[in-house]
Amino acid sequence: MHPCDLSAVEARRLIGAKKLSATELVESCIARTDAVDPAVNSMVARDDAAARAAAKAADAAVARGDALGALHGLPVGVKDLENTKGLRTTYGSLIFKDFVPDEDQLIVKSVRDAGAIVLGKTNTPEWGAGANTRNSVYGATGNPFDPTRSAAGSSGGSGVALACGMVPIATGSDTGGSLRNPAAFNGIVGFRPSPGLVPSDKRPLGWNPLSVLGPMARTVPDLCLLLSTMVSDDACDPLATTIHGRTVRRAEDFAMPAEIDLAGLRVAVTPDFGFSPTERHIRAVFAEKVALFGHLFAGVEEATPDCTGTDETFEVLRSVAFMAGMYERVRDTPELVGPNVRTNVEEGLTYSALDVTRALKQQTILYKNWQRFFDRYDVILSPAVTLSPRPWSELYPAEIDGQPTRSYFHWLANAYAVTNVGHPALSLPVGLDHAGMPFGLQIVGPRGGDAKVLAVAAALERELAGDARTARPVPDLARLATAPPISAMPGFLGFD
Repeated sequence: MHPCDLSAVEARRLIGAKKLSATELVESCIARTDAVDPAVNSMVARDDAAARAAAKAADAAVARGDALGALHGLPVGVKDLENTKGLRTTYGSLIFKDFVPDEDQLIVKSVRDAGAIVLGKTNTPEWGAGANTRNSVYGATGNPFDPTRSAAGSSGGSGVALACGMVPIATGSDTGGSLRNPAAFNGIVGFRPSPGLVPSDKRPLGWNPLSVLGPMARTVPDLCLLLSTMVSDDACDPLATTIHGRTVRRAEDFAMPAEIDLAGLRVAVTPDFGFSPTERHIRAVFAEKVALFGHLFAGVEEATPDCTGTDETFEVLRSVAFMAGMYERVRDTPELVGPNVRTNVEEGLTYSALDVTRALKQQTILYKNWQRFFDRYDVILSPAVTLSPRPWSELYPAEIDGQPTRSYFHWLANAYAVTNVGHPALSLPVGLDHAGMPFGLQIVGPRGGDAKVLAVAAALERELAGDARTARPVPDLARLATAPPISAMPGFLGFD
Protein backbone atom coordinates (compact mmCIF):
# COMPACT_ATOMS: atom_id res chain seq x y z
CA MET A 1 0.00 0.00 0.00
CA HIS A 2 1.23 3.48 -0.87
CA PRO A 3 1.31 5.91 2.07
CA CYS A 4 -1.25 8.12 0.30
CA ASP A 5 -3.77 5.26 0.48
CA LEU A 6 -3.57 4.99 4.27
CA SER A 7 -6.51 6.23 6.28
CA ALA A 8 -5.96 9.56 8.00
CA VAL A 9 -6.29 7.88 11.40
CA GLU A 10 -3.68 5.25 10.56
CA ALA A 11 -1.29 7.69 8.91
CA ARG A 12 -1.44 9.98 11.94
CA ARG A 13 -0.80 7.01 14.28
CA LEU A 14 2.23 5.95 12.25
CA ILE A 15 3.62 9.49 12.19
CA GLY A 16 3.30 9.75 15.96
CA ALA A 17 4.94 6.35 16.36
CA LYS A 18 7.85 7.41 14.10
CA LYS A 19 6.98 4.63 11.64
CA LEU A 20 6.01 7.03 8.83
CA SER A 21 7.40 10.47 8.16
CA ALA A 22 5.32 13.42 7.07
CA THR A 23 7.77 13.79 4.19
CA GLU A 24 7.07 10.26 2.97
CA LEU A 25 3.34 10.88 3.14
CA VAL A 26 3.50 14.24 1.36
CA GLU A 27 5.75 12.84 -1.37
CA SER A 28 3.33 9.96 -1.89
CA CYS A 29 0.40 12.35 -2.19
CA ILE A 30 2.29 14.58 -4.63
CA ALA A 31 3.20 11.54 -6.74
CA ARG A 32 -0.42 10.33 -6.81
CA THR A 33 -1.63 13.80 -7.77
CA ASP A 34 0.95 14.03 -10.57
CA ALA A 35 -0.11 10.62 -11.85
CA VAL A 36 -3.90 10.87 -11.94
CA ASP A 37 -4.97 14.51 -11.64
CA PRO A 38 -4.51 15.31 -15.35
CA ALA A 39 -7.41 12.91 -16.01
CA VAL A 40 -9.79 14.55 -13.53
CA ASN A 41 -8.50 18.10 -12.74
CA SER A 42 -9.32 18.24 -9.05
CA MET A 43 -6.19 19.76 -7.44
CA VAL A 44 -6.01 23.11 -9.17
CA ALA A 45 -3.50 25.24 -7.23
CA ARG A 46 -0.40 23.76 -5.64
CA ASP A 47 2.79 24.84 -3.94
CA ASP A 48 4.79 21.62 -3.67
CA ALA A 49 7.81 23.42 -2.25
CA ALA A 50 5.75 24.83 0.63
CA ALA A 51 4.17 21.43 1.31
CA ARG A 52 7.58 19.77 1.38
CA ALA A 53 8.94 22.44 3.71
CA ALA A 54 5.96 21.98 6.04
CA ALA A 55 6.50 18.22 6.02
CA LYS A 56 10.16 18.67 6.89
CA ALA A 57 9.19 20.92 9.80
CA ALA A 58 6.61 18.36 10.93
CA ASP A 59 9.26 15.63 10.94
CA ALA A 60 11.59 17.84 12.96
CA ALA A 61 8.84 18.36 15.55
CA VAL A 62 8.41 14.59 15.87
CA ALA A 63 12.16 14.13 16.27
CA ARG A 64 12.27 16.76 19.03
CA GLY A 65 9.45 15.08 20.92
CA ASP A 66 7.14 18.11 20.61
CA ALA A 67 3.46 17.83 21.41
CA LEU A 68 1.75 16.92 18.14
CA GLY A 69 -1.61 18.16 16.88
CA ALA A 70 -4.45 15.87 15.89
CA LEU A 71 -3.63 16.27 12.18
CA HIS A 72 0.16 16.45 12.52
CA GLY A 73 1.78 15.77 9.15
CA LEU A 74 -1.45 14.96 7.30
CA PRO A 75 -1.88 16.53 3.84
CA VAL A 76 -5.20 18.30 3.34
CA GLY A 77 -7.00 19.58 0.25
CA VAL A 78 -8.65 22.97 0.72
CA LYS A 79 -11.71 23.94 -1.31
CA ASP A 80 -10.98 26.91 -3.56
CA LEU A 81 -13.73 28.95 -1.90
CA GLU A 82 -11.60 29.09 1.27
CA ASN A 83 -8.75 31.60 1.61
CA THR A 84 -5.25 30.16 2.01
CA LYS A 85 -2.38 32.43 2.93
CA GLY A 86 0.17 32.63 0.12
CA LEU A 87 -1.71 30.20 -2.16
CA ARG A 88 -3.87 31.27 -5.09
CA THR A 89 -7.56 31.36 -4.19
CA THR A 90 -9.93 32.11 -7.08
CA TYR A 91 -13.43 31.03 -5.97
CA GLY A 92 -13.62 29.70 -9.54
CA SER A 93 -14.13 33.30 -10.65
CA LEU A 94 -12.34 35.25 -13.37
CA ILE A 95 -12.58 38.30 -11.11
CA PHE A 96 -10.20 36.60 -8.66
CA LYS A 97 -8.15 34.49 -11.06
CA ASP A 98 -4.86 35.93 -9.74
CA PHE A 99 -5.84 36.51 -6.10
CA VAL A 100 -3.40 35.35 -3.40
CA PRO A 101 -4.73 35.94 0.16
CA ASP A 102 -2.46 37.32 2.85
CA GLU A 103 -4.14 35.33 5.62
CA ASP A 104 -5.92 32.04 6.16
CA GLN A 105 -9.66 31.74 6.56
CA LEU A 106 -10.57 30.41 10.02
CA ILE A 107 -11.25 26.85 8.87
CA VAL A 108 -7.85 26.73 7.15
CA LYS A 109 -6.11 28.21 10.18
CA SER A 110 -7.80 25.61 12.38
CA VAL A 111 -6.56 22.61 10.41
CA ARG A 112 -3.08 24.11 10.05
CA ASP A 113 -2.95 24.76 13.79
CA ALA A 114 -3.77 21.06 14.27
CA GLY A 115 -0.72 20.15 12.17
CA ALA A 116 -2.22 19.59 8.72
CA ILE A 117 -0.18 20.42 5.62
CA VAL A 118 -2.03 22.17 2.79
CA LEU A 119 -1.22 20.17 -0.34
CA GLY A 120 -3.31 22.35 -2.64
CA LYS A 121 -6.63 23.92 -3.54
CA THR A 122 -9.48 21.79 -4.86
CA ASN A 123 -11.70 22.83 -7.73
CA THR A 124 -15.20 24.27 -7.29
CA PRO A 125 -17.93 25.75 -9.48
CA GLU A 126 -17.77 29.53 -9.77
CA TRP A 127 -18.59 30.88 -6.28
CA GLY A 128 -19.92 27.42 -5.42
CA ALA A 129 -22.99 28.01 -7.59
CA GLY A 130 -24.37 24.67 -8.69
CA ALA A 131 -23.22 21.09 -8.24
CA ASN A 132 -21.27 20.55 -11.45
CA THR A 133 -17.65 21.45 -10.78
CA ARG A 134 -16.58 23.54 -13.76
CA ASN A 135 -15.55 27.17 -14.19
CA SER A 136 -13.75 29.60 -16.50
CA VAL A 137 -10.54 29.68 -14.45
CA TYR A 138 -9.56 26.03 -14.08
CA GLY A 139 -12.13 24.22 -16.21
CA ALA A 140 -14.12 21.09 -15.42
CA THR A 141 -13.45 18.37 -12.86
CA GLY A 142 -14.25 14.83 -13.99
CA ASN A 143 -15.57 11.91 -12.00
CA PRO A 144 -12.78 9.42 -11.17
CA PHE A 145 -15.06 6.51 -12.12
CA ASP A 146 -15.64 8.09 -15.55
CA PRO A 147 -13.92 11.43 -16.27
CA THR A 148 -16.59 12.36 -18.84
CA ARG A 149 -19.14 12.49 -16.04
CA SER A 150 -19.81 15.04 -13.32
CA ALA A 151 -17.99 14.97 -9.98
CA ALA A 152 -20.90 16.98 -8.53
CA GLY A 153 -20.12 19.90 -6.27
CA SER A 154 -19.62 22.41 -5.16
CA SER A 155 -16.89 20.58 -3.23
CA GLY A 156 -16.26 18.43 -6.30
CA GLY A 157 -12.51 18.86 -6.37
CA SER A 158 -12.25 17.75 -2.75
CA GLY A 159 -14.40 14.69 -3.41
CA VAL A 160 -12.29 13.60 -6.38
CA ALA A 161 -8.96 14.24 -4.66
CA LEU A 162 -10.06 12.05 -1.76
CA ALA A 163 -11.37 9.25 -3.97
CA CYS A 164 -8.06 9.17 -5.85
CA GLY A 165 -5.84 9.20 -2.76
CA MET A 166 -4.32 12.61 -3.45
CA VAL A 167 -5.07 13.60 0.16
CA PRO A 168 -6.55 11.73 3.14
CA ILE A 169 -8.73 14.65 4.31
CA ALA A 170 -10.27 17.72 2.67
CA THR A 171 -12.42 20.73 3.47
CA GLY A 172 -15.70 21.71 1.91
CA SER A 173 -18.87 23.72 2.32
CA ASP A 174 -22.56 23.03 1.81
CA THR A 175 -25.66 25.03 0.95
CA GLY A 176 -27.74 22.76 -1.27
CA GLY A 177 -25.68 19.65 -0.65
CA SER A 178 -22.17 20.72 -1.60
CA LEU A 179 -20.51 18.43 0.97
CA ARG A 180 -22.94 15.57 0.37
CA ASN A 181 -23.38 15.65 -3.44
CA PRO A 182 -19.70 15.15 -4.36
CA ALA A 183 -19.34 12.59 -1.58
CA ALA A 184 -22.14 10.60 -3.20
CA PHE A 185 -20.83 10.93 -6.77
CA ASN A 186 -17.22 10.07 -5.89
CA GLY A 187 -17.63 7.32 -3.31
CA ILE A 188 -16.37 9.13 -0.21
CA VAL A 189 -17.88 10.60 2.99
CA GLY A 190 -19.16 14.17 3.29
CA PHE A 191 -20.83 15.65 6.37
CA ARG A 192 -23.04 18.72 6.63
CA PRO A 193 -22.90 19.72 10.32
CA SER A 194 -25.49 21.72 12.20
CA PRO A 195 -25.12 25.46 11.47
CA GLY A 196 -22.54 26.96 13.82
CA LEU A 197 -20.78 23.72 14.75
CA VAL A 198 -17.95 24.65 12.38
CA PRO A 199 -17.77 28.44 12.69
CA SER A 200 -17.55 30.53 9.52
CA ASP A 201 -15.90 33.92 9.41
CA LYS A 202 -16.93 34.70 5.83
CA ARG A 203 -20.70 34.25 5.60
CA PRO A 204 -22.09 37.67 4.53
CA LEU A 205 -25.43 37.05 6.26
CA GLY A 206 -24.23 35.92 9.66
CA TRP A 207 -27.58 34.60 10.91
CA ASN A 208 -28.48 32.77 7.68
CA PRO A 209 -28.08 29.02 8.38
CA LEU A 210 -28.16 27.77 4.78
CA SER A 211 -24.40 27.73 4.16
CA VAL A 212 -22.08 25.74 6.43
CA LEU A 213 -18.47 24.55 6.39
CA GLY A 214 -17.51 20.95 7.02
CA PRO A 215 -15.23 17.94 6.55
CA MET A 216 -14.77 15.30 3.85
CA ALA A 217 -12.80 12.06 4.03
CA ARG A 218 -12.73 8.48 2.79
CA THR A 219 -14.06 6.97 6.04
CA VAL A 220 -16.21 8.15 8.92
CA PRO A 221 -13.41 7.91 11.54
CA ASP A 222 -11.15 10.00 9.29
CA LEU A 223 -13.93 12.55 8.89
CA CYS A 224 -14.41 12.72 12.66
CA LEU A 225 -10.70 13.32 13.18
CA LEU A 226 -10.83 16.29 10.80
CA LEU A 227 -14.11 17.60 12.20
CA SER A 228 -12.67 17.65 15.72
CA THR A 229 -10.14 20.27 14.64
CA MET A 230 -12.80 22.49 13.04
CA VAL A 231 -15.38 22.77 15.82
CA SER A 232 -15.31 25.68 18.24
CA ASP A 233 -17.39 28.41 19.87
CA ASP A 234 -15.58 31.13 17.93
CA ALA A 235 -17.48 34.42 18.22
CA CYS A 236 -16.86 35.27 14.54
CA ASP A 237 -19.97 33.22 13.77
CA PRO A 238 -23.24 34.34 15.41
CA LEU A 239 -24.66 30.85 14.83
CA ALA A 240 -21.98 29.40 17.11
CA THR A 241 -24.22 30.22 20.07
CA THR A 242 -22.67 29.46 23.41
CA ILE A 243 -22.97 29.77 27.17
CA HIS A 244 -20.75 32.47 28.57
CA GLY A 245 -17.81 31.00 30.44
CA ARG A 246 -18.33 27.46 29.12
CA THR A 247 -16.98 25.60 26.10
CA VAL A 248 -19.90 24.05 24.25
CA ARG A 249 -18.19 22.60 21.17
CA ARG A 250 -15.26 20.46 22.25
CA ALA A 251 -12.84 18.62 19.99
CA GLU A 252 -12.97 15.49 22.13
CA ASP A 253 -16.70 15.14 21.50
CA PHE A 254 -16.09 14.56 17.79
CA ALA A 255 -12.57 13.08 17.53
CA MET A 256 -13.97 9.59 17.01
CA PRO A 257 -17.48 8.29 16.37
CA ALA A 258 -19.38 7.08 19.42
CA GLU A 259 -20.59 3.50 19.65
CA ILE A 260 -24.26 2.98 18.87
CA ASP A 261 -26.51 -0.06 18.67
CA LEU A 262 -28.16 -0.03 15.26
CA ALA A 263 -30.63 -2.65 16.49
CA GLY A 264 -32.20 -0.04 18.75
CA LEU A 265 -32.92 2.54 16.04
CA ARG A 266 -36.24 3.46 14.47
CA VAL A 267 -35.48 4.39 10.87
CA ALA A 268 -37.54 6.26 8.29
CA VAL A 269 -36.65 5.74 4.64
CA THR A 270 -37.72 7.96 1.77
CA PRO A 271 -36.56 8.17 -1.84
CA ASP A 272 -37.79 11.72 -2.29
CA PHE A 273 -39.04 13.41 0.93
CA GLY A 274 -42.41 13.45 -0.80
CA PHE A 275 -41.44 16.04 -3.41
CA SER A 276 -37.96 15.68 -4.96
CA PRO A 277 -37.53 14.59 -8.61
CA THR A 278 -35.64 11.36 -7.84
CA GLU A 279 -35.10 9.35 -11.02
CA ARG A 280 -36.54 5.83 -11.31
CA HIS A 281 -33.06 4.33 -11.49
CA ILE A 282 -32.03 5.83 -8.15
CA ARG A 283 -35.33 4.85 -6.53
CA ALA A 284 -34.67 1.25 -7.52
CA VAL A 285 -31.06 1.32 -6.33
CA PHE A 286 -32.09 2.87 -3.00
CA ALA A 287 -34.70 0.15 -2.42
CA GLU A 288 -32.15 -2.57 -3.23
CA LYS A 289 -29.54 -1.14 -0.88
CA VAL A 290 -31.98 -0.73 2.02
CA ALA A 291 -33.11 -4.32 1.52
CA LEU A 292 -29.51 -5.45 2.08
CA PHE A 293 -29.09 -3.78 5.47
CA GLY A 294 -32.55 -2.84 6.75
CA HIS A 295 -32.56 -5.86 9.05
CA LEU A 296 -29.84 -4.20 11.15
CA PHE A 297 -32.34 -1.74 12.63
CA ALA A 298 -35.18 -2.11 15.12
CA GLY A 299 -37.63 -1.00 12.48
CA VAL A 300 -37.64 0.51 8.99
CA GLU A 301 -40.66 2.37 7.65
CA GLU A 302 -41.18 4.38 4.51
CA ALA A 303 -42.04 7.82 5.88
CA THR A 304 -41.11 11.46 5.45
CA PRO A 305 -41.62 14.74 7.29
CA ASP A 306 -44.13 17.08 5.70
CA CYS A 307 -41.93 19.05 3.28
CA THR A 308 -44.67 21.13 1.64
CA GLY A 309 -43.18 24.32 0.21
CA THR A 310 -39.55 23.18 0.40
CA ASP A 311 -38.73 24.08 -3.22
CA GLU A 312 -40.17 27.58 -3.02
CA THR A 313 -38.64 28.27 0.39
CA PHE A 314 -35.16 27.22 -0.65
CA GLU A 315 -35.35 29.10 -3.95
CA VAL A 316 -36.14 32.40 -2.23
CA LEU A 317 -33.72 32.04 0.68
CA ARG A 318 -30.90 30.84 -1.57
CA SER A 319 -31.42 33.88 -3.80
CA VAL A 320 -31.28 36.18 -0.77
CA ALA A 321 -27.93 34.68 0.19
CA PHE A 322 -26.59 35.10 -3.35
CA MET A 323 -27.79 38.69 -3.49
CA ALA A 324 -25.78 39.40 -0.32
CA GLY A 325 -22.56 38.14 -1.84
CA MET A 326 -22.93 38.54 -5.58
CA TYR A 327 -25.23 41.45 -6.43
CA GLU A 328 -22.50 44.07 -6.92
CA ARG A 329 -20.34 41.69 -8.97
CA VAL A 330 -23.20 40.87 -11.34
CA ARG A 331 -24.14 44.54 -11.57
CA ASP A 332 -20.62 45.88 -12.12
CA THR A 333 -18.85 43.08 -14.06
CA PRO A 334 -21.56 40.90 -15.64
CA GLU A 335 -19.16 39.77 -18.37
CA LEU A 336 -16.96 38.14 -15.72
CA VAL A 337 -19.78 36.20 -14.05
CA GLY A 338 -21.10 32.81 -15.14
CA PRO A 339 -24.72 31.81 -15.85
CA ASN A 340 -25.55 30.15 -12.53
CA VAL A 341 -24.51 33.13 -10.43
CA ARG A 342 -26.30 35.54 -12.77
CA THR A 343 -29.47 33.43 -12.63
CA ASN A 344 -29.56 33.52 -8.84
CA VAL A 345 -29.08 37.29 -8.66
CA GLU A 346 -31.60 37.97 -11.42
CA GLU A 347 -34.12 35.73 -9.66
CA GLY A 348 -33.44 37.48 -6.36
CA LEU A 349 -34.26 40.84 -7.91
CA THR A 350 -37.78 39.61 -8.69
CA TYR A 351 -38.63 38.85 -5.07
CA SER A 352 -40.32 41.33 -2.76
CA ALA A 353 -39.97 41.71 1.00
CA LEU A 354 -43.30 39.88 1.24
CA ASP A 355 -41.86 36.94 -0.73
CA VAL A 356 -38.92 36.73 1.66
CA THR A 357 -41.21 36.98 4.67
CA ARG A 358 -43.37 34.14 3.37
CA ALA A 359 -40.29 32.00 2.75
CA LEU A 360 -39.00 32.58 6.27
CA LYS A 361 -42.40 31.73 7.72
CA GLN A 362 -42.60 28.54 5.66
CA GLN A 363 -39.06 27.60 6.73
CA THR A 364 -40.25 27.81 10.34
CA ILE A 365 -43.27 25.63 9.57
CA LEU A 366 -41.01 23.07 7.92
CA TYR A 367 -38.70 23.10 10.92
CA LYS A 368 -41.62 22.38 13.29
CA ASN A 369 -42.85 19.58 11.00
CA TRP A 370 -39.43 17.95 11.24
CA GLN A 371 -39.32 18.20 15.03
CA ARG A 372 -42.64 16.34 15.31
CA PHE A 373 -41.37 13.73 12.87
CA PHE A 374 -38.25 13.03 14.91
CA ASP A 375 -40.42 12.27 17.93
CA ARG A 376 -41.11 8.98 16.13
CA TYR A 377 -37.81 8.23 14.37
CA ASP A 378 -34.11 8.30 15.21
CA VAL A 379 -32.75 8.92 11.69
CA ILE A 380 -33.93 9.32 8.12
CA LEU A 381 -32.26 7.50 5.22
CA SER A 382 -32.58 8.71 1.64
CA PRO A 383 -30.54 8.85 -1.56
CA ALA A 384 -28.07 11.70 -1.21
CA VAL A 385 -28.65 12.82 -4.82
CA THR A 386 -31.68 12.37 -7.07
CA LEU A 387 -29.80 10.93 -10.04
CA SER A 388 -26.73 9.03 -11.23
CA PRO A 389 -23.76 11.11 -12.46
CA ARG A 390 -24.39 12.58 -15.92
CA PRO A 391 -21.85 14.16 -18.31
CA TRP A 392 -20.18 17.30 -16.95
CA SER A 393 -20.75 18.87 -20.37
CA GLU A 394 -24.37 19.26 -19.19
CA LEU A 395 -24.17 22.37 -17.02
CA TYR A 396 -27.04 21.05 -14.94
CA PRO A 397 -29.82 18.46 -15.43
CA ALA A 398 -32.61 20.26 -17.24
CA GLU A 399 -34.82 17.17 -17.00
CA ILE A 400 -35.12 14.02 -14.92
CA ASP A 401 -36.99 11.04 -16.38
CA GLY A 402 -38.30 13.37 -19.09
CA GLN A 403 -39.74 15.92 -16.67
CA PRO A 404 -38.24 19.45 -16.67
CA THR A 405 -36.50 20.64 -13.51
CA ARG A 406 -37.47 23.89 -11.78
CA SER A 407 -33.97 25.38 -11.66
CA TYR A 408 -30.27 24.60 -12.07
CA PHE A 409 -30.27 23.21 -8.53
CA HIS A 410 -33.63 21.38 -8.43
CA TRP A 411 -31.83 18.04 -8.87
CA LEU A 412 -30.32 18.62 -5.40
CA ALA A 413 -33.71 18.54 -3.67
CA ASN A 414 -32.94 15.52 -1.47
CA ALA A 415 -30.09 17.53 0.01
CA TYR A 416 -31.70 20.96 0.35
CA ALA A 417 -34.76 19.47 2.04
CA VAL A 418 -32.38 18.99 4.97
CA THR A 419 -30.62 22.34 4.51
CA ASN A 420 -33.88 24.23 4.95
CA VAL A 421 -34.42 22.91 8.48
CA GLY A 422 -30.80 22.92 9.71
CA HIS A 423 -30.47 19.25 10.61
CA PRO A 424 -27.11 17.44 10.33
CA ALA A 425 -26.69 15.01 7.42
CA LEU A 426 -23.99 12.76 6.01
CA SER A 427 -23.49 11.03 2.68
CA LEU A 428 -22.07 7.51 3.08
CA PRO A 429 -20.77 5.54 0.06
CA VAL A 430 -22.80 2.35 -0.39
CA GLY A 431 -21.46 0.49 -3.43
CA LEU A 432 -22.40 1.29 -7.02
CA ASP A 433 -25.62 2.04 -8.85
CA HIS A 434 -26.84 0.20 -11.96
CA ALA A 435 -24.67 2.41 -14.17
CA GLY A 436 -21.52 1.42 -12.27
CA MET A 437 -21.22 4.79 -10.57
CA PRO A 438 -20.98 5.42 -6.80
CA PHE A 439 -24.19 5.57 -4.80
CA GLY A 440 -24.43 7.80 -1.73
CA LEU A 441 -26.79 7.11 1.16
CA GLN A 442 -27.90 10.22 3.05
CA ILE A 443 -28.19 9.78 6.82
CA VAL A 444 -30.15 12.60 8.47
CA GLY A 445 -30.26 13.08 12.22
CA PRO A 446 -32.40 15.06 14.66
CA ARG A 447 -31.81 18.71 15.52
CA GLY A 448 -28.31 19.00 16.99
CA GLY A 449 -27.74 15.27 16.46
CA ASP A 450 -24.34 15.60 14.79
CA ALA A 451 -22.69 12.98 17.02
CA LYS A 452 -25.62 10.62 16.47
CA VAL A 453 -25.36 10.87 12.69
CA LEU A 454 -21.64 10.19 12.85
CA ALA A 455 -22.15 7.21 15.15
CA VAL A 456 -24.82 5.68 12.90
CA ALA A 457 -22.68 6.24 9.82
CA ALA A 458 -19.61 4.65 11.40
CA ALA A 459 -21.56 1.60 12.59
CA LEU A 460 -23.22 1.17 9.20
CA GLU A 461 -19.90 1.65 7.41
CA ARG A 462 -18.39 -1.21 9.41
CA GLU A 463 -21.35 -3.49 8.70
CA LEU A 464 -21.33 -2.79 4.95
CA ALA A 465 -17.58 -2.94 4.34
CA GLY A 466 -17.46 -6.72 3.84
CA ASP A 467 -19.98 -6.85 1.00
CA ALA A 468 -18.94 -5.68 -2.48
CA ARG A 469 -22.52 -4.55 -3.09
CA THR A 470 -22.34 -2.04 -0.24
CA ALA A 471 -18.64 -1.36 0.43
CA ARG A 472 -16.99 1.94 -0.50
CA PRO A 473 -16.09 1.77 -4.21
CA VAL A 474 -12.58 2.63 -5.38
CA PRO A 475 -11.77 4.11 -8.83
CA ASP A 476 -9.37 2.41 -11.23
CA LEU A 477 -6.27 4.51 -10.60
CA ALA A 478 -4.16 2.68 -13.17
CA ARG A 479 -6.72 3.56 -15.84
CA LEU A 480 -6.78 7.18 -14.74
CA ALA A 481 -2.97 7.35 -14.87
CA THR A 482 -3.03 6.43 -18.56
CA ALA A 483 -6.19 8.32 -19.51
CA PRO A 484 -6.02 11.38 -21.78
CA PRO A 485 -6.12 14.69 -19.94
CA ILE A 486 -9.58 16.05 -19.27
CA SER A 487 -8.35 19.43 -20.51
CA ALA A 488 -8.40 18.02 -24.04
CA MET A 489 -12.15 17.35 -23.91
CA PRO A 490 -14.51 19.74 -25.75
CA GLY A 491 -16.04 22.41 -23.53
CA PHE A 492 -13.49 21.86 -20.74
CA LEU A 493 -12.98 25.57 -19.94
CA GLY A 494 -16.00 27.76 -19.26
CA PHE A 495 -19.71 27.07 -19.44
CA ASP A 496 -20.45 26.26 -23.11
